[in-house]
Amino acid sequence: KKLMHMYAQHFNLNLLPFENVPDPLFFYDQGDHARIRKQISGSLQSGRGLIVVTGPIGSGKTTLSQMIKSDFPEDIKVIWMAEPPANSSDLYLFLAQELGLQPTSSEKTFVMRDIRNALLKINSEGKKCLVIMDESHLMSEDVVNGIRLLNNLEEGSTKLIQLLLLGQEELMEMINKPEMAPFKQRIAALETLGKMNVDRVLKYITHRIQVAGGAPNMISDTGWEALSIAFSSGGTPRTINSLCDRSFNVAYERDKPIIDAQDVYEATQRMGLVTDVFHYIILLNNRERKKQESLQVAQQVTDSAVPETAPPPPLVKEKSVSSITKKIEQKNRVANNQTPEIPEISGAKIDVSEKSYDDIAKTIKAKYEQKGLMVPATLLVLLMIAFMLSVWFFCHRTDSEGFLGCLMDLLSF
Repeated sequence: KKLMHMYAQHFNLNLLPFENVPDPLFFYDQGDHARIRKQISGSLQSGRGLIVVTGPIGSGKTTLSQMIKSDFPEDIKVIWMAEPPANSSDLYLFLAQELGLQPTSSEKTFVMRDIRNALLKINSEGKKCLVIMDESHLMSEDVVNGIRLLNNLEEGSTKLIQLLLLGQEELMEMINKPEMAPFKQRIAALETLGKMNVDRVLKYITHRIQVAGGAPNMISDTGWEALSIAFSSGGTPRTINSLCDRSFNVAYERDKPIIDAQDVYEATQRMGLVTDVFHYIILLNNRERKKQESLQVAQQVTDSAVPETAPPPPLVKEKSVSSITKKIEQKNRVANNQTPEIPEISGAKIDVSEKSYDDIAKTIKAKYEQKGLMVPATLLVLLMIAFMLSVWFFCHRTDSEGFLGCLMDLLSF
């Protein structure tokens, strides 16, 4: 916590922008959250009764319920349940205590009577009672039946109690069972919170930074691109908050003024998130390397640039003159029907006097072919020697009588 407060000071923020707590101040009133909030608030004001909201872990269900509480700060009695009770009896006793009742009996019938009377009094004062049950996907069948009975408490056409059930996707699976049809028919509003798409994710991050007193340019262009890649398949508020919080921490630890792609990548590694940010980092590194190489080449060209002047005449070496002289003499010999000199090949001189150039070529080719046959001939001789030694060694070891006897033993072997 101290480190996080220090990073808020480092970036000149008034608040920590990405804490995973249901703070209405940071509520993102856009998309599904805004729509469902409006739907639930309307249902509560009209007294429609049972409302169910489902969504994946960390999708903002609890924060949404906190916003609904803030929408009716004065005329609503809110009873919060962090998780469902074990059975319907515990449910009724808990509600009775929250309403300030002291039931004389734990029998359901008498407890329900006392709860009804308390709700009638609240409604007569122009107020409402809202029961919010989180983790509703953990409800037993007995608790579900207890919720159904509470939803049946009415005065004319007005529901005496408003029920808001928040749960994960398993709650929807439970409600869709055939035996739950009577319960599902009594649901006034059924909403689902999904993941935010990439565009919503970036707007959500910007919103929280601005609420905390910062600006979007606290994250560099590569940082925003890395976040887009990390949440390319969508994201929930809890995961988004966690990754951004880690990214800010990484940048603070490195004493950097802004958050870039490297910080986001390091944050994904610390959280164990599998994303494509790694490939984006490789792409950035390749771009940087090519940029540096281009700068080096440009610098070398600049350093090697010289004024345009006529180049000095080349110096003619004595060896070059001699070579040219020899070529001229050779041409003269050919013109005068003289035989040119042929270099030695493999240390043997070739007599080319009074022969045409075709005969010279055939002679050179024959010499090369003779040289090429030396290797296989040598290998053949070595193999024959090895065979003879093998036969002699075999005869010696077998103590055969005579050379023919040795051959007979060898063939029979």
